[in-house]
Amino acid sequence: MRLADHVAEQLHALVRQGQWRPGERLPAERQLAQQLGVSRPSLREAIQKLVSQGVLSSRRGAGTFVQERNRGFLLAGTFEPLANLLTADPEYRYDVLEARHALESSTAWHAALRATQTDKDRIQRCYDVMVRHQKSGHAELSARADAQFHLAIAEASHNVVLLRVMHSLFELVFSTVMQSRRTMFTLSSPETIHELTNQHRALMQAILDGDAPQARAQIGNHLDYVRDTVRRFDDDDARRARYGRLPEEARVPTLIPDEPG
Repeated sequence: MRLADHVAEQLHALVRQGQWRPGERLPAERQLAQQLGVSRPSLREAIQKLVSQGVLSSRRGAGTFVQERNRGFLLAGTFEPLANLLTADPEYRYDVLEARHALESSTAWHAALRATQTDKDRIQRCYDVMVRHQKSGHAELSARADAQFHLAIAEASHNVVLLRVMHSLFELVFSTVMQSRRTMFTLSSPETIHELTNQHRALMQAILDGDAPQARAQIGNHLDYVRDTVRRFDDDDARRARYGRLPEEARVPTLIPDEPG
């Protein structure tokens, strides 16, 4: 992850923790950079990222402010109950996957048509980081890099509404990506992980090539594959759980071969 992304996460965490109240002005750039121990260019890039997400607002000549909750936090608050539902019942992740299918079909299409070279470089970096963490076997870091990859595509769509919805869904998306990847990394064969990597690469390449129909097809194929694979593992788990609840006399006895002689 780039330094500016880390700085953005630090700032966002401070906002969530109530370091500054909604509507309150952040410290001056020099002071804030010293407080976080980062360069001012990295801080400016992080602030711009949070402005695009609706976490902060920038007023020319006045400074940077925490966005009012009844405006910038509207969508984030809307999705909070869904996070609780996901915690209580993982089956809701399939609803999230359907929602992602609808949203990301559009972001991938528009990203292929509108991505600048800077956007394409960001998507490539996110992909490289994701693959590096996959090779190291670090499921959580690869899951976060996976979500960042999809958000980089949303940013490249240059559609403010789609981008804001995707950013508001970020933690929800990260939760489902983490669940899906935990299942796949723990139970899947290396071929499944290899297939996921190929799908991400094909999606990225379609965007880099400016092929909107192919980008839409690739994101659809990818999310369908994730849904089907996770569903298969869920079904297997449910079947084993049902068998485990059978009374002992109802189970098929294990056959013991006759001793030789």
